Amino acid sequence: MRKTAAIIGAGPTGLAAAEVLAEAGLAVTMFERMASPARKLLMAGRGGLNLTHSEEFSRFLARYGAAAPRLRPFLEAFGPQDLRDWCARLGQETFVGSSGRVFPTSFKASPLLRAWLRRLDALGVKIRLRHDFRGFEGRVALFDTPEGLRRVEADVFVLALGGASWPRLGADGAWVAPLAAAGLPSSPLRPANCGLILDWSDHFREKFEGQPLKNVALRFGEHVARGECLITRRGLEGGAVYALSGAVRDALGADGAEILLDLRPDASEAELAQRLARPRGKQSLANFLRKTTHLPPLAIALLREAGPLPDTPEALAARIKAAPLRVKGVAGLERAISTAGGVLWDGLDDRLMAKNFPGLFLAGEMLDWEAPTGGYLLTACFALGRAAGKAAAAYAVSEAA
Repeated sequence: MRKTAAIIGAGPTGLAAAEVLAEAGLAVTMFERMASPARKLLMAGRGGLNLTHSEEFSRFLARYGAAAPRLRPFLEAFGPQDLRDWCARLGQETFVGSSGRVFPTSFKASPLLRAWLRRLDALGVKIRLRHDFRGFEGRVALFDTPEGLRRVEADVFVLALGGASWPRLGADGAWVAPLAAAGLPSSPLRPANCGLILDWSDHFREKFEGQPLKNVALRFGEHVARGECLITRRGLEGGAVYALSGAVRDALGADGAEILLDLRPDASEAELAQRLARPRGKQSLANFLRKTTHLPPLAIALLREAGPLPDTPEALAARIKAAPLRVKGVAGLERAISTAGGVLWDGLDDRLMAKNFPGLFLAGEMLDWEAPTGGYLLTACFALGRAAGKAAAAYAVSEAA
């Protein structure tokens, strides 16, 4: 008799697991709480879908920090080039951008998702929408549906329920309690790749909200990130901010945390001090700074937000290279790009199967790891989903024997 697989969660991780299981010959049904699959993937694709990164593998792996040893075997089995090859087989070619990031040639998520869903349909995968997972009753999965409570049995289950960021797109972290009741506890779900909250002055907020600050560097302890920042009503967003947000989040104390903003990362402090030592004449300080250091009005205003401007060239140069900004907190899960924390690895074996629940496999962002932006999160979700699917298929076959 044909073995059955239930995939709970129809994001990239669940879709990847479903594809592998269907290719192995199992009858696969996916269950998704939203009215359509992969909503967060589509949201990510609005600004150009960053699938993965083209850098050398050891450097790529190091981006996962403390989780790298756990993720290594899965990324070795399905890494950045494998993901690009898979896209090509779907008829969705990719290209490497100037930053090394990899995008679909279409620069959108929707063509890739449509091609993927056609592939799954051809493999016989069924998708049941508006099925909200509520936990397990023995070996039966429970779902709230528009028609009432539904019980689902299967030979193998793969949970791919995502984290808790952008909950309106599907993943809301509601699985934490039912999985803990099933013997699979989690570390707290926290925002990752998120904005920083700062207490701007009213004048600064009203004048500069929504403006980008380009070619800057942020420093927090040993962590340094270059790129862009965006001034928001509540603080800072942007790639450079997201790269530091995890370290800042973990270090926040009662009085917040201090980050340093380098407004001219390509110029040395000594060079800036030499320029600032020129006679100022009758120029305003703002005009003098603009002409000698080429700082835009936003950057000059940020220098003032960091405190009274120093009155010596050396001290002013030091402020430009390391303007202190007090962070009050980090943006919440409702706006974070991804989620830190999740189901503890100790509850799983090397196949991603729950040690206390044979036939139950877990994968993706719901596990206890985090990754920076740049395609790293998505690549690992693909890799984990495919690994869980392969392991579930092998388990189903072994049980049949």
